[in-house]
Amino acid sequence: MKNINKYLLFFNFTTMSKIRLFILVSLLFCMSNMYVQGQIQPIFFSDSTRWVDSVMASLSPEQRIAQLFMVTAYSNKGSVHQKEIINLIENYNIGGLMFLQGGPVRQAKLTNYYQQKTITPLMIAIDAEWGVSMRLDSSWRLPWQMTLGAIRDTNLIYQMGREVARQCKLLGVHINFAPVVDVNSNPQNPIINNRSFGENPDKVASCGIAYMQGMQDNNILACAKHFPGHGDTDSDSHKTLPVVDHLRYRLDKVELVPFKKLIDHGLGSVMIAHLNIPALDSTQELPTSLSPKVVDGLLKTDLGFRGLAITDALNMKGVSNFYDPGLLDLKALLAGNDVLLCSEDVPKAINEIKKAINNNQISQEEIDARCRKILMAKQWMGLNNYHPSDLTKVQQEITKKETILLDKELVKYSLTLLQNYEDILPLKRLDTLRIASVSIGDSAKAFQKMLSNYASIDCFTIQEDASIANQAVLLDKLSRYNLVMISVHKSNMNPWKSYKISQSTDVLLQSIALQNKVILSIFANPYSINSLLFTNNFDAFILSYQNSIMAQQQTAQAIFGGIGLFGSLPVSTKHFDI
Repeated sequence: MKNINKYLLFFNFTTMSKIRLFILVSLLFCMSNMYVQGQIQPIFFSDSTRWVDSVMASLSPEQRIAQLFMVTAYSNKGSVHQKEIINLIENYNIGGLMFLQGGPVRQAKLTNYYQQKTITPLMIAIDAEWGVSMRLDSSWRLPWQMTLGAIRDTNLIYQMGREVARQCKLLGVHINFAPVVDVNSNPQNPIINNRSFGENPDKVASCGIAYMQGMQDNNILACAKHFPGHGDTDSDSHKTLPVVDHLRYRLDKVELVPFKKLIDHGLGSVMIAHLNIPALDSTQELPTSLSPKVVDGLLKTDLGFRGLAITDALNMKGVSNFYDPGLLDLKALLAGNDVLLCSEDVPKAINEIKKAINNNQISQEEIDARCRKILMAKQWMGLNNYHPSDLTKVQQEITKKETILLDKELVKYSLTLLQNYEDILPLKRLDTLRIASVSIGDSAKAFQKMLSNYASIDCFTIQEDASIANQAVLLDKLSRYNLVMISVHKSNMNPWKSYKISQSTDVLLQSIALQNKVILSIFANPYSINSLLFTNNFDAFILSYQNSIMAQQQTAQAIFGGIGLFGSLPVSTKHFDI
């Protein structure tokens, strides 16, 4: 605004006219700024607060503190664990549960039971980044986020968010700790990596918004994680305190971009990571989750976030190595967090918080404001009109035909053609080809079976750690073919399994390429390509991201032109750039 007078000098206005115009422009500027701030509002905010007011009036000061706690629950543990949960529900009136391992029907049954025992309805959470199968058995696994990051059409990612919301609602879950919006710029990241949409901040943001809206449009609260960004680390905050040494300028340009954009689109909650970022808080060995400068300052003040600020699990070594239970919870609360996740000692933590109130470290009014925000979220989730889960429906509908069809579409549009010399793909003139298929590593039965539906193919398998003698025998057999389809299959068990291709395997790949035309398909993380010495000697190169049955079937179809190849690389490698 200080420059407005400079521009007014160009016009022949009277002094009074200039003053009036200055006031008018100033008012318009302020109104515009207010409008922008008005957009930064979580989806659960409402003018209708009758239920919230009623519940607040019924809670004692201690129970209002207890509403801030979300504790760990399992559906695959016995009666001792269940009694511990019931004790916290009945004697303290805790705010919520985060379910980990178990099964869909068992979890829904336990949720119904716990909800019957509580005074205030419980907010139920789960990590369901690729659907509830991330935590539960007997359910369909949808693709990891790195696979989704290869999809050009974010509407498909919206559809996935909608499907995950359907699964959650069926189980009585209200908040999904997803999407991961960490920008994975470090190939050595041991814990984010495959769980990230990729390395481009804007692409991560657009995918994250689609996933978030798919859930929140269907009344499951999204939780963007891991703020302020766990993507450029080479250590795991479950085991230690990772350090991010970037300057604030870089954080603003990369790590914070997706969080800011999701917040501007009505994000309901944010999970605060256990990281040490000196550019944000120079206090030695202070995790970001315990830093007022990060939570109250950066997230709530600078970015204008008004939703639920949730700690990452307080039993992770990234914070638990530094403070005892109880004191740790208090420090997280003083930093500005609204929800204390996976507390190791709720009674002790409540006592520490009560002492802090008496010592004027925090006021009861501040506790009440956070409790009220949690209750407002619960109202949006429908907990003001709670209904138990239908266990029969859970069993019958946790995986539907539509779930599998969606998975097929997601995989189909992720498959990425990185190289295709002389347009060898899709294959033509099959009558001129003598084709062999060589699978390396984990199971490739679905891939080779689907290939055989299109042409007469001789199939071979070999382990990653095969001896030089066994490789030589295979090379001799392959000399009789004029086309070899090689597929490398890494573990699909979880996204943090090693994706690296062994040097022995790379030697075999290069050796085959010296004597045969080769179509190479990699069923693994994009960073696996960094293990390869050369890639330009393969006639065609397909990246399939995961070694799922669906990816194997779809890749085989794409080779023969049954489907197209539509994906784009979500991260750069030493051979291919995004």
